[in-house]
Amino acid sequence: MRPMQNPLDNTQLAFIGAGAMGEALIGGLLSGGRVTPGQVAATDARPERLDEMRGRFGIRTGSDNRAAARAADVVVLAVKPQVLPGVLAELRGSVGGDALVVSIVAGATIRSIVDGLEHRAVVRTMPNTPAQVAEGMTVWTATPEVSVAQREQTQAIVGAFGRELHVAEERFLDMATAVSGSGPAYVFLFIEALIDAAVRLGWPRPQAEALVLQTVRGSVLYAERTGAHPAELRSRVTSPGGTTADAVYQLEKGALRTAVSNAVQAAHDRSVALGRPDGT
Repeated sequence: MRPMQNPLDNTQLAFIGAGAMGEALIGGLLSGGRVTPGQVAATDARPERLDEMRGRFGIRTGSDNRAAARAADVVVLAVKPQVLPGVLAELRGSVGGDALVVSIVAGATIRSIVDGLEHRAVVRTMPNTPAQVAEGMTVWTATPEVSVAQREQTQAIVGAFGRELHVAEERFLDMATAVSGSGPAYVFLFIEALIDAAVRLGWPRPQAEALVLQTVRGSVLYAERTGAHPAELRSRVTSPGGTTADAVYQLEKGALRTAVSNAVQAAHDRSVALGRPDGT
């Protein structure tokens, strides 16, 4: 059997922005053997950041966004949302006609990028924070002008963040923002509350943190490996008249499900609003 070809072979990538997410993506691509340092360039406005990236990864760095884009087959937009309009205006006319543009900028719509660059082959992604440890969930969509080969390149790129999911319609990106994008915050809040509850019982905080983190980690792995519905897994832990039954009753009494649903809906509505031209 012939080995599967790497879709990023002989591909030049330019990262416009070298922040935490850009670093995570570059690190994942290099450690996974998808690209070599010679295939990657990164730009940033901070010279000290460029020195750090060059020293850590051995990639090319610079401050000239236009030059980096002109030399690239794939341009990855990894800047802060508030500076994106200026970056798009700067890059207009510098992205090659056959190049792919991949955005990891939160809230930036495909239309804003297409119009800002006057370039139609655009992928919009919604990664999340665990991408920084290669355990992320990235949802992405592409314009019709993105070729099959470029879609394969996109999968290879965002796969460096962890798992990826392609959707046919951009509206699912707002849904992903509410569920997987903001989702880590919900999980961290629950972890924080469970640790505080353990401390209230009398556990020293370091031990409480160890108990809770391993409980959450193990529960996720158990759910993945069994493939059972969460309701079934909860039932397995909940003995009639037992301690867990009393605890779950209090969570249900406190309207946990309703609070979670309302939180996700609020995040979705805000994501939709931020994608409008006036941000409201």
